[in-house]
Amino acid sequence: MNKVWATDYNELNDFEKLKLVKDGLDIAERLPRYQKSGFESIDLKERNLLKWAGVNVQKPRNAGYFLMRVKIPSGVMNSDQARVLATIAKDYGRGILDLTTRQAFQFHWLTIETIPMVMNILNKVDLQTIGSEGDCPRTIIGNPLAGIDPNETIDTRELVQEVSNYFQGNREFSNLPRKFKISISANVYNVGHAQINDLAFTPAIRKDGKNDRYGFHVYVGGGLSAQPYLAQKLNLFVHPHEVLNVSIAVTTLFRDYGYRKNRRHARLKFLLADWGKAKFETELSKLTGPLETGGIDLTRGWNAGYFYGVHPQKQSELNYVGLSVPLGRLSVEDLLEVAQCADKYGDGSIRTCLSKNLILANIPTENIEALLAEKIIRRLTPNPKPFVGYTVSCTGKEFCNLAFVETKEFALRLAETLDKRIELDTPLRIHVNGCPNSCGQLQIADIGLRGTVGKLNGEAVEKFELSIGGSLGMSVGFATTLQGAIPSDKVHQVLEDFINFYKTQRHFQESFNDFVSRLGTETFQELLNPYIESQIN
Repeated sequence: MNKVWATDYNELNDFEKLKLVKDGLDIAERLPRYQKSGFESIDLKERNLLKWAGVNVQKPRNAGYFLMRVKIPSGVMNSDQARVLATIAKDYGRGILDLTTRQAFQFHWLTIETIPMVMNILNKVDLQTIGSEGDCPRTIIGNPLAGIDPNETIDTRELVQEVSNYFQGNREFSNLPRKFKISISANVYNVGHAQINDLAFTPAIRKDGKNDRYGFHVYVGGGLSAQPYLAQKLNLFVHPHEVLNVSIAVTTLFRDYGYRKNRRHARLKFLLADWGKAKFETELSKLTGPLETGGIDLTRGWNAGYFYGVHPQKQSELNYVGLSVPLGRLSVEDLLEVAQCADKYGDGSIRTCLSKNLILANIPTENIEALLAEKIIRRLTPNPKPFVGYTVSCTGKEFCNLAFVETKEFALRLAETLDKRIELDTPLRIHVNGCPNSCGQLQIADIGLRGTVGKLNGEAVEKFELSIGGSLGMSVGFATTLQGAIPSDKVHQVLEDFINFYKTQRHFQESFNDFVSRLGTETFQELLNPYIESQIN
């Protein structure tokens, strides 16, 4: 393989030059050495390569602590794995576990001395950290209900595992221009957030007389961060047995032709924007061979990754129960009790959601009443209040070196305040982000908050910029950013104004997204302006 790919060596950024001589996957082999020599012995450049092992330097940057992400492909796991995760958090992570917007678990407070031990413990129960970060294919996300879902056209569990296994530790794809995110789902409500992934497979069907065939449509080039792009749908119909081949081909195009000069301009979305869809399809067919085109799109909405409540599975007399994990943060005791419930009332099946929540699966109908009476199920309730249950935040400056503001506690206080002051019968999604990198996915929120730092009365204070109207539903589009930033202690007042205006002026059963589309963002800017002006006067 030509390691300079389509770019001249002199055009590579410094990190690309480092990756030419040091494969990120090699870092795992050096962990035992660092375990003995300590954090200070790790070269500053090599600290970035630790991401390939699934670990990232935690804030403060030089204190010697790390966060670690654990892959849960498509969110499918079991109670034994949950107990191991809880035990690791107890023994090495100060009792904290966070769910992520890619169905993964995240530890904090790990040290270079404990990381090799943690990885060994995880591997014994078939859990991986390698490739959960770094310039490689990340955790394969998808339908957390795969295999039990009445709204799926294909059980995608084997497909997700096949693609995940192929890329796991694969040195042919361990040096991509940047991270690469794949979604595979056959749920008709777009539970895999197709349009914000580099590569996504969504449910489709080809009708050929009596020979109807279920397969997938293909989306490429989605992504958020400071320059968000919606993925574009290719004119392809992909059969289940072709998913891996197409995944390899798209990743190969990104590897060989993706940009490596500027890391801010290195995602697949930029290559697709320059090439155009027609050229991308042409280059893809050179790698895959002929693929069928067309197909009928079976996607009919977007549930934003939420599965609250008790619902029947496609298996008779079995149910899944969607639980609310406020802001995605769990204690050791929480996860241990969830695992116990999964065994006591079901078969040990647990699923993680893109909304940072949990699902207990395969619960017999006769066990539902007793399950709902459990203390942990009353706390992680299947029927959360509308704001606490639909608020998402990134890690924030508590642990992240890139974040400008604290997010977790702020978002929880905000949601609890809104639940106390406003009655709302329609879910309204609030996403809080601590920096421009969009781990909190504010662009797809009804109301998004992006943290920044500004001046107020001559002093530096945490502020938030607001955006409104994001959705991946039938009227797909990113949220529009409003002008101005407001201090964190005024955010709840602004949101109360927004939400009360929506309550009083909406049409019957009109969603917030449709409401914003109908009235326009200028109306909300007018509601925001007095708060901006009060900082000037």
